[in-house]
Amino acid sequence: MLTLKNLLHVHDGPLTRELLREPGTFGLGQLPASKQPTATTQSVCGFCATGCGLDIHLRDGQAVGLSPKTAYPVNLGMACPKGWEALTVLDSPNRATTPLLRTSKNGTLQPVDWDRALDEFVSRFKSIQQQHGNHSVAFLSTGQIPTEEMAFLGSLAKFGMGMLHGDGNTRQCMASAVVAYKQSFGFDAPPYTYADFEESDVIVLIGSNLCIAHPIMWERVMRNPHSPEIIVIDPRMTETAMNATQHLPLKPKSDQTLLYAIARELIRRDAIDLDFIAASTNSFREFAEFVKPFTVERCIQESGLSLEQVTRCVDTIQHGERVSFWWTMGVNQSHQGVRTAQAIINLALMTGNIGRPGTGANSITGQCNAMGSRLFSNTTGLLGGRDFGNVEHRRQVANILNINENVIPSENSWAYNEIFEGILKGKIKGLWVICTNPAHSWINQNSARDILERLDFLVVQDMYYTTETTHMADLVLPAAGWGEKDGTFINSERRIGVIRKVRKAPGLALSDFNIFRLIAEAWGCGKMFSQWTSPAAVFEMLKKLSCNMPCDFTGINGYREISESGGIQWPAPCRSTADDSVPQPAAQERRLFEDGRFFYVDGKAKFVFEEPKPMRENPSSTYPFMLLTGRGSASQWHTQTRTSQSAVLRKLYPKHAFVEVNPHDARQQGIDHNETIVVESQRGCMTATAFLTHNVQPGHVFIPMHYEDTNQLTDSVFDPCSKQPAYKASAVRIRRMI
Repeated sequence: MLTLKNLLHVHDGPLTRELLREPGTFGLGQLPASKQPTATTQSVCGFCATGCGLDIHLRDGQAVGLSPKTAYPVNLGMACPKGWEALTVLDSPNRATTPLLRTSKNGTLQPVDWDRALDEFVSRFKSIQQQHGNHSVAFLSTGQIPTEEMAFLGSLAKFGMGMLHGDGNTRQCMASAVVAYKQSFGFDAPPYTYADFEESDVIVLIGSNLCIAHPIMWERVMRNPHSPEIIVIDPRMTETAMNATQHLPLKPKSDQTLLYAIARELIRRDAIDLDFIAASTNSFREFAEFVKPFTVERCIQESGLSLEQVTRCVDTIQHGERVSFWWTMGVNQSHQGVRTAQAIINLALMTGNIGRPGTGANSITGQCNAMGSRLFSNTTGLLGGRDFGNVEHRRQVANILNINENVIPSENSWAYNEIFEGILKGKIKGLWVICTNPAHSWINQNSARDILERLDFLVVQDMYYTTETTHMADLVLPAAGWGEKDGTFINSERRIGVIRKVRKAPGLALSDFNIFRLIAEAWGCGKMFSQWTSPAAVFEMLKKLSCNMPCDFTGINGYREISESGGIQWPAPCRSTADDSVPQPAAQERRLFEDGRFFYVDGKAKFVFEEPKPMRENPSSTYPFMLLTGRGSASQWHTQTRTSQSAVLRKLYPKHAFVEVNPHDARQQGIDHNETIVVESQRGCMTATAFLTHNVQPGHVFIPMHYEDTNQLTDSVFDPCSKQPAYKASAVRIRRMI
């Protein structure tokens, strides 16, 4: 039986127990006067990567409610429905409150204590490694936990446990943007600040439904005093497109051709910044030659747009003084997401729309800490934005962490899809999944579940015991959630923000940080991580790991300064003073490349380009419709693991899946509004309620990504450069229920 004593002294390794607090009651308006808050602490939201500041109201050290922070430079006193419910989802009856173990292949998960759970974790994984080699065990991480925990996990798995392969669910949302930035700028570096939404006179949104996916960013657009032209490039009439001044409803995945055609027209009109191009870029001459065949006529033929639509878009960009280009999953989740993102970057570079207020080639991140994951998860890249294959990078990390350089892998990990392929080929036998739900979220879901079932040992570490992946687990480790631990997130605009522990995790659940400490002790590598005593201590290590890298934030003086400054964007290096080199406060709003210098050795950005490639799967006589997927509601989040735990949020979106169908297609198929129909692809089928709307073009249907069955339909297609799945376009057919 688990006791506080043996939790604190597992395997004779004393661990610091997190502060114990009783659960609080949320909703300030319902509290009697005696329980009204007496203190406030600040945190950043744990849902999307907007990174809104929240005031958490406390009484006797316990959270009793929250409100958006008015002075925070991200949200300026605003919050979306998810943010308002951030505390409520912690009170779900579906919380994992004790370790669970499946003792036989067909048995059920049974409660066990932490000692038994750790023994199983260590003995089963070590047995697999002894039989099949160290690389036969892998891990899948997340963009949902603090940076300090990500760094601990990646370091523990690779340096302490001998794993080579580990990736994160940011592969599903941000990998294409990461590769695009690295190849174009020399480092993964989104250049903007949210203030640019308010400074632009032209805002171009490509594959981004900002109203729904990032509503607070859309609020920033609405604060723009310049009456901006808003151009939305998207096959579907999204909520954002409805509010745009121009909507270009192009054919799915023809955006790369459109962007090259726009570039050709701007060059033909001499509407480019030759001085900036000469001083700050390479390969423009080759790019200009490359786009010559991308005439407006070709664009019209391949995109389905009209001459007027294309010409007006080019005119608007040409005459804009401060043009900002923004993209998100509609670009990234594509068979050619990297090159499409670089086609956007090329437009910003050639027009000089970068490094100035209201400009930029700006990728909008998905998860709350995807940027932290990109820099410090130690998955497919070494800590601090380094490369496992670079001997000097390995030496730097070894010296900073005071570890033997030989424990650091000299090659990069397999990507997420390659890990799944490794399981299918029998090369990976054990998998550790942390704070993600691949049995729901991974592409071609039926195949994904079949692959997961082939594992000898599956460990899932999560807040809830009811996810699709925990149902398949051999061992479940109960984890604390946002609001139940400390650490930092890095948002879309590179702003580091602090999250605070404001309540106790339920039952025997622990922060991921303390779970990693327990595992390190049990595995026998605790000494290697003896300095990893707290998130605050690890933050100091991360500062050292960032030193002299483009993401340098050595000038930040701990969590308190971050909170008092309204978050701090990287880079924030130490700056010399008359007395010494000491941390100095940084301005609240900072964009990159103001000096026209990029991260390559010569300081110049690169034009990167490639001929567009056709989709692998197009509509046919058997599957005549193109399925589009995306956000369905501002109240839903990813697989609904958390948002479904809130009664308020559940009321704000349909419980059952719906499919948007054009009325013309519905008539042809004999389908009525609100009728339950079957949607089927080559990989699976699902039922959904037909919603007839002109928001989708004839020949297209749309289903929100959040529903469990949606990914039964999607195809296992990946960008060749980023290995990111192409969720957005698959061929399907629709029919009435028989």
